[in-house]
Amino acid sequence: MNPQTILDRKLFRDLGRIWSQALAIALVMAAGIAMFIMARSALSSLERSREDYYRQYRFAEVFSHVRRAPNSMVERIRHLPGVSTVCERIVSSVSLDVPDMDEPAIGKLVSVPDRERPVLNDVFLRAGRWPDPDRVDEVLCAETFATAHGLGPGDSVPATLNGRKRPLQIVGIALSPEFIIQIQPGSLLPDDKRFGVFWMCRRQMEAAFDMDGAFNDVCVTMERGANTQAVIDGLDRLLEPWGSNGAYDRELQTSYRYTSDEMQQLGTMALIAPTIFLAVAAFLLNVVIARIVGLEREQIAAMKAFGFSPFPIGLHYFKLVMVIALVGTVVGIGGGWWMGRNLTTMYAEIYHFPVFQVELDWRLPAIAVSISIVASVLGASRSVLSAVRLPPAQAMRPESPPRYGPTIPERLGLARLLPHTMRMILRHIERRPARTLAAVTGIAMSVAVLILGIFVLDAVQYIMHFQFVLSQRQQLSVSLIETSTPEVVYAIGNLPGVGQVQPFRAVSTRLKKGHRWRSVGVMGLDPGHDLFRLLNTDERPVPIPPDGIVLSDKLAEILDARAGDVVTVSVLEGNRAVRTVPVSAIIKEYGGLNAYMLLDSVRHLLGEDSGVSGAFVEADPARLTELYRTLKDTPRVAAITIKDAALQSFRESIAENLLVMRAFNVMFAVIIAFGVVYNGARISLSEQSRELATLRVMGFFRHEVSSILLGELAVQTVLAIPLGILIGFGLSAIFIQGMDTEMYRIPLIISRQTIVFSVLVVVIATLISGWVVQRRIGQLDLVAVLKTRE
Repeated sequence: MNPQTILDRKLFRDLGRIWSQALAIALVMAAGIAMFIMARSALSSLERSREDYYRQYRFAEVFSHVRRAPNSMVERIRHLPGVSTVCERIVSSVSLDVPDMDEPAIGKLVSVPDRERPVLNDVFLRAGRWPDPDRVDEVLCAETFATAHGLGPGDSVPATLNGRKRPLQIVGIALSPEFIIQIQPGSLLPDDKRFGVFWMCRRQMEAAFDMDGAFNDVCVTMERGANTQAVIDGLDRLLEPWGSNGAYDRELQTSYRYTSDEMQQLGTMALIAPTIFLAVAAFLLNVVIARIVGLEREQIAAMKAFGFSPFPIGLHYFKLVMVIALVGTVVGIGGGWWMGRNLTTMYAEIYHFPVFQVELDWRLPAIAVSISIVASVLGASRSVLSAVRLPPAQAMRPESPPRYGPTIPERLGLARLLPHTMRMILRHIERRPARTLAAVTGIAMSVAVLILGIFVLDAVQYIMHFQFVLSQRQQLSVSLIETSTPEVVYAIGNLPGVGQVQPFRAVSTRLKKGHRWRSVGVMGLDPGHDLFRLLNTDERPVPIPPDGIVLSDKLAEILDARAGDVVTVSVLEGNRAVRTVPVSAIIKEYGGLNAYMLLDSVRHLLGEDSGVSGAFVEADPARLTELYRTLKDTPRVAAITIKDAALQSFRESIAENLLVMRAFNVMFAVIIAFGVVYNGARISLSEQSRELATLRVMGFFRHEVSSILLGELAVQTVLAIPLGILIGFGLSAIFIQGMDTEMYRIPLIISRQTIVFSVLVVVIATLISGWVVQRRIGQLDLVAVLKTRE
């Protein structure tokens, strides 16, 4: 008979004997593959959908907003080196009075050509028709806002346009590549109920905002190979006399930045989580194959004595590994594809495309199979090589027993205080340190992975507390259409229910240190109030000195700035002042890039005496409805940000998405916990079955024999828990580094509840594994023990 056929028969017998352990390893491997397929398929779908959308609807590459520029500037922009296409527009914020809401909403009106489609940032018409330029106030409404309020063609929304209240007549529902996700200016989160985008014909926009023959927003695409920075510099040079706030490329455009950060985080998830899971699976395979080789020493020697060469023997054990890996891979691909579809469905509700392509790239299964094979081969190679290299004469002899001697407790004179069972447990643990370390490490990894899968929710809850309780203590913030005098602040203070009012002045700037720069808004704060507080990492307020600037930690990291350094502040509006300002402090923030100065310092920078951009407001909760009604009818108000609404939006968007990911992570972590603990218990039973059966023959009761093995498992679990907590903190720290973006950061916050839950899951896994092993102890073949091993 063919030697390979004989070994294949043995392969199936071995799988039948260790099927439960093989299944546990396959499930751990499946978890890693599923995480990889889920993250990569969602990432591929998001990337392809965005790329196709941008290409088909001509998403611009460089953007610039001005106060007012004549249409004659368009031709000069078109002749800038590197510019391919130019699209000038009128863009304005309006206050909306949505009938089904007490609080005011904000709309963004964007002009579209009267008789043709936009050459850039084209609009996809989901329902209805295009606005008629000859009919007043006809608009297209963004799908997200329309869905949130149940609006459709034929409905209308009252809006305040340039101080006059008019009904916007919705004739169509639309999407735009510029607003894949819609975020109100100054906010970090989408709020579909309180912010919507509308498109109106250019002729109507010119009449409504006194912009005949002018524009206040321009976007361009570039020729292939053009230098982006040169185009930005050229735009700034041309548009500076017309009140430009500084041009920027699509990398800094809100919607693009948001989706790019999401893709970065998916890429991190596709790398870190599968690596951990597959490393654990490889570790388990190494332990199991090493145990099989140890138990089959005599069989290996016999096969070599009968003429089997080392290669078929090694191939046999690799086939065993491959079968386990392939089972795990197939299950992982199927599970990952299912979870990837669910995840992309969730993304389709957040990011709005005309067509969201959900597909499984054929390369992903091939990559998954390759990864699982490589991980399995690396995990088992050491044990397989030991089987191949084992000389027949040495293999015929049983393994040398471990060296016996007094254990550490015995040398310390503590043996009399320990029962006999505990002495036996400690002797076995101490005399097999490598195996004990491997078992402890495996259980510790299960604790660590559980912590890694759960801690993100702790971090999100802390962010909400830090941002919306400790730092922002106002009920709402009011932004004005134009810079106003302090009298407006007094007027806001006299509105119904308003208590404390803290004015602020926001200014667009470009901060630079060396060759590093970022265009950010600098907010001037009044030191006489504490509705909006700057906090350090210890949650303590940070004062702003009269001659300094305070940077958020992420902005400081990008600029490579520290307290005491000097940065150059270039104002992008008004007098275009350029000043060098010392960095007085670095504060902690978990969203966006921000800088702060004293209110009077910003006014001095701008050459103003008393300008304000808006105010933070503390109001009586019982009178908020009355206050909202008044603000809806206030023409000078450009935007209103309500803290409770922002908090609700945070919970509904970020927190809800993280809960879904947390559910997947916990499910996989539980699989690892049971897989690791159960394998460890079964391996210990296999290694000690002869000794335990001998004790049964000598007259020990089953519960006494079980206590030895289960006691060892308990000791390993106790040793593994603190190690697992430390590893969990380390893995979580690595994970948040990969999730760190300009839009959002996640703090390393791990609650006691998370640690207790993780430990509890592992303890339950240990108890269940111990129960299964105890049943198998009762099934030990006592007759086989009486046979002397030659």
